[in-house]
Amino acid sequence: MTAKLKTYFKSQTNAAPLAVFRMLFGIMMLYSIVRFWYHGWINTLYIEPKFHFSYYGFEWIQPLGIYTNLLFSVAGLSALFVAIGYKYRFAIVVFFLSFTYIELMDKTTYLNHYYFISVLSFVMIFLPANAFFSVDAYTRKIAFQSVPKWTIDSVKLLLAMVYFYAGLAKINSDWLFKAMPLKIWLPSKYDMPILGTHIMQEEWFHFAMSWSGMLYDLCIPFLLLYRKTRGFAFLLVVVFHVFTRVLFPIGMFPFIMIVSTLIFFDAGLHLKIIAILKRLLKAMGVFKPIEVTSHPMIPKFQRFSAAILTLFFAFQLLLPFRYVVYPGELFWTEEGYRFSWRVMLMEKMGYTTFKIVDKVSGEAFIVNNSDFLTVFQEKEMSTQPDFILEYAHFLGDHFAAQGHKNIQVFAESYVALNGRRSQPFIDKTVDLYQEQESFKPKTWILPFNDEIKGL
Repeated sequence: MTAKLKTYFKSQTNAAPLAVFRMLFGIMMLYSIVRFWYHGWINTLYIEPKFHFSYYGFEWIQPLGIYTNLLFSVAGLSALFVAIGYKYRFAIVVFFLSFTYIELMDKTTYLNHYYFISVLSFVMIFLPANAFFSVDAYTRKIAFQSVPKWTIDSVKLLLAMVYFYAGLAKINSDWLFKAMPLKIWLPSKYDMPILGTHIMQEEWFHFAMSWSGMLYDLCIPFLLLYRKTRGFAFLLVVVFHVFTRVLFPIGMFPFIMIVSTLIFFDAGLHLKIIAILKRLLKAMGVFKPIEVTSHPMIPKFQRFSAAILTLFFAFQLLLPFRYVVYPGELFWTEEGYRFSWRVMLMEKMGYTTFKIVDKVSGEAFIVNNSDFLTVFQEKEMSTQPDFILEYAHFLGDHFAAQGHKNIQVFAESYVALNGRRSQPFIDKTVDLYQEQESFKPKTWILPFNDEIKGL
């Protein structure tokens, strides 16, 4: 086994797929940043809100006021540098840090694909993605035709994990045997031409979409890895992601996944893409041929990089299963739910009201959540226990600063999960101001009066 591993880590492959992946990743990230700015989301999500929900352990990461725009500019500029391969190592580190900071500023905006971008950019720090067809190559006047095989396989492994774990998460009774939450979402697309008024309303279609989505996620990594099925698999990737993009407002994620899966193709396709780009650059008068060496580009501190990524992937393989150490239904408590590639598996609706009580006098009043939260923040807060706890502490601190004494904070919450009837969510007799956030189970979450079987 040791000999095979040594042989594997010494094996080389063409650098073209990694170069094309670098360019497409940088372009997609730059477009995403520009899109965020164009729609005014920097202001509405990070600058205008009075309060921001933090990740446990990262409370020190907060929006930077008007300088948040500068942070996005840094992320966009570093994405451009990654795309063209200029000062690549520095650029990808800056992009990883700036984008991850943006992601951690407010967990209200959490999406799986934001997390995917952070972990992917972290992996790219250790890859020689500027070896071939990059500004760095032209600066040093030599391009490397080959790179270690493990560098490209690292990206493939991460993509395969995202798909496969998303498929495993769909093996649950709500998704497969109740077609939930697709049975809620699809009929709402009645305004879609042809499909909306007929097929989207049919129950058989809801089940067909649920089962095909599960099978797609589980099988697509293996279909992409096998050369004879790769073309068909890529067609499935395009159809699947375009269709989901039409149905659901999930931003750039479908397009990011489509271009990312190109890395599974042999170097021939990527060399053709690079050849086209070279002709365009020649026509623009900005391309000059340089020496291409057959010697592989070996990343600095290759053993260290390989060791870091080995630990990273081991962590990523285990992290989605942390939910097993928590009691209660995962979809209900959401303890261990994030960062586990569980994509669009549930529809939770609810409302939560907070009562501020003077413990000594018994005087109390109800908080108007709109005084502190945006509509989007209140929607997210009302169904997620860690949000409810953090907001309760914010309210306690806020009213204490105003001079209120002996403060207690109680929450009354009702939540409906995947089409079920609404039921009490939080123990309204527990003073949340005395409860502390931790990795321990939250005993003040009321039991779920049903069972969802599955992984």
